[in-house]
Amino acid sequence: MKRILKIVGTIIGVIAAVYLLSFTLSFGNGAPETGLSFSELYAKDLGLDWKQAYEAILTDLKPKKLILMAYWQYLEPNQGQYDFADLDWQTSLAQKDGQSVVLAIGQRVPRWPECHVPGWAQKLSGADYSQALLAYLTAIVNHYKSDPAITAWQVENEPYLATFGECLPLDRKLFDQEIALVKQLDPTRPVVTTDSGELGFWFSAAKHADILGTTLYRVAVAPYIGIFHYFFIPPAFYTLKAALVKEFEGVSNVYITELQAEPWTINGTPLAGESMSAQTTDFTTSTLVSNFAFAKRTGLSPVYFWGAEWWYYRKVHGDPSFWDIGKQLLLE
Repeated sequence: MKRILKIVGTIIGVIAAVYLLSFTLSFGNGAPETGLSFSELYAKDLGLDWKQAYEAILTDLKPKKLILMAYWQYLEPNQGQYDFADLDWQTSLAQKDGQSVVLAIGQRVPRWPECHVPGWAQKLSGADYSQALLAYLTAIVNHYKSDPAITAWQVENEPYLATFGECLPLDRKLFDQEIALVKQLDPTRPVVTTDSGELGFWFSAAKHADILGTTLYRVAVAPYIGIFHYFFIPPAFYTLKAALVKEFEGVSNVYITELQAEPWTINGTPLAGESMSAQTTDFTTSTLVSNFAFAKRTGLSPVYFWGAEWWYYRKVHGDPSFWDIGKQLLLE
């Protein structure tokens, strides 16, 4: 019995030692490529002049890479009637300034409430809804596949994260049809799918994708708990999962599509609804620097910062610290 306990204790000790050692390991080979995401919707939610914010981000922060959002309720406000003007303006400005763009398309794209379905489509169901969504995707891809700024299509955003967002349950058959349709309409660009870095297993999301994008959050909000720190997850957690999906699902790359560069709020209210001091209670400029250092150690590249709209919001309200630090990190 003592011998068995000794063996078990040794095994547990080795596992614990390997786990603790993983926090000290770095898998990065130099600085990763960097970029950031921009959401017209989120900039508006912050009470900003969204065009002014976007121009400032491009001209002052000078990101090399962008993720832009195609919001269904903006682009097809009435069934079969499309309005690409605002998104055209964003992609044309990116092309002018030399940024490459990943365009997020579908019913679920970044920023709360995650699913951005126009009112007319919300009244549809079954085959009618599926047909409407696929028709919308067809219109988007056909409109933008000649745009040289677009380098990849992100089809949906974290579709397997059912616990987050105001969305209908995932229709896996429809999701597969979306990916197949985009690949058929534009075989020249890779298709990206995304999953939660902390809560997702990645395999389902990566199944039909060319590239997988992952989130990376260090401070979040958990139901019934409040502010929650992922202190127990080492960089190797992301590195190992990336190696597995590359090996078994055949994706060519895994990158960080959302590096946390802004705080969560405890009660879910918009950041603009919190006082300037409350916004930074659990997220400071040191947190931003630390998050990027952590991301570099995963070895994943590129890394897209999530929250530049909020940096601009802070700047126009008298605190340029996040803007200035973010600019430095983007230049590393």
